[in-house]
Amino acid sequence: MDDNVEKYKAKSPLKGFLIVLGGIFGLIYIINPGAGIIEFIPDAVPIIGNLDEAGATLLILGALRYIGVDLTKLFRKSLSKD
Repeated sequence: MDDNVEKYKAKSPLKGFLIVLGGIFGLIYIINPGAGIIEFIPDAVPIIGNLDEAGATLLILGALRYIGVDLTKLFRKSLSKD
């Protein structure tokens, strides 16, 4: 299965560029160098105020997974036999 993934990545350099660019955008959004000047959904809005940060985190995790660093494995339950 990994061979198929590598072949697909090799055929689509624009997709890879856009995924990494999205990850960089998400990282910049989370770091927030403007001290809250750029905010898609204000955090003061109840319940949905932090959805933009959640989306930025998903962009970062997706980009890292695309380049081979799968942090989502940390949240999976291991199925070990005792």
